[in-house]
Amino acid sequence: MNILVTGAAGYVGSIVVEELIKAGDAVIALDNLQQGHRQAVHPEAVFVQGDVGDAQTLDQVFQQRQIEAVMHMAAETVVELSVTDPVRFFRCNVVNGMALLDAMMRHNVSRLIFSSTAAVYGEPESPLIHEGHRKAPINSYGESKLMFENILAWYHRAYGLKFAALRYFNAAGASQRFGEDHSPETHLVPIVLQAALGQRKHIVIFGTDYPTRDGSCVRDYVHIADIAQAHILALRRLDKLGNATYNLGNSAGYSVIEVIEAARRVTSAAI
Repeated sequence: MNILVTGAAGYVGSIVVEELIKAGDAVIALDNLQQGHRQAVHPEAVFVQGDVGDAQTLDQVFQQRQIEAVMHMAAETVVELSVTDPVRFFRCNVVNGMALLDAMMRHNVSRLIFSSTAAVYGEPESPLIHEGHRKAPINSYGESKLMFENILAWYHRAYGLKFAALRYFNAAGASQRFGEDHSPETHLVPIVLQAALGQRKHIVIFGTDYPTRDGSCVRDYVHIADIAQAHILALRRLDKLGNATYNLGNSAGYSVIEVIEAARRVTSAAI
């Protein structure tokens, strides 16, 4: 299958591309490289540098590559910036996303897997969050992702779009080839490993009085390879699903302190 992957040079996108190629699919990797890394794109993928909001670029890709399905991961994702500069999130995550949908409609492509987020829920009201949990985003990142989910549902009803929206909790880990490399880095696991490597002097723990087993924040971490496989499974079953939303999590939480202690055990480094 010829699959267009947007945001293909990013953390999740690069590993999704890798897994698709392992599965025998032909991948067209689209990324503007504002945050992604060209070297993170699998060499067997056809790389196109361009913006997902550029209609001309999209039309060329769809025409030349006979795209059959899209995996959409291009997005603004740094949560801190979503509070101080929300317009960039709505422009990228909503407006540009609609440009992609419109290109799909122009070229009769009706299959989409969307990279969403558990941030659509906002503050949790129960220890385990199910898909029916109240949606109350607390930043423009979560709000923009929820808005696009709703747009997908309307495109399904009006135009027959088949989609699955996958709400990640906290992606972690790496494949043998590719991993996480953000600038600035804000995710716990790579920050912990940077400290183990001596690239950071220390780690700052934000919050020690949560109602948890050790007082530090508990989060649900899911391995990036499992996230990539979930995209492929959803795509293979999209004809049956049609309009589906799933949480991608581990159903077990680990605290900040537990993650640090695990890194100490594995690396034997002082953190």
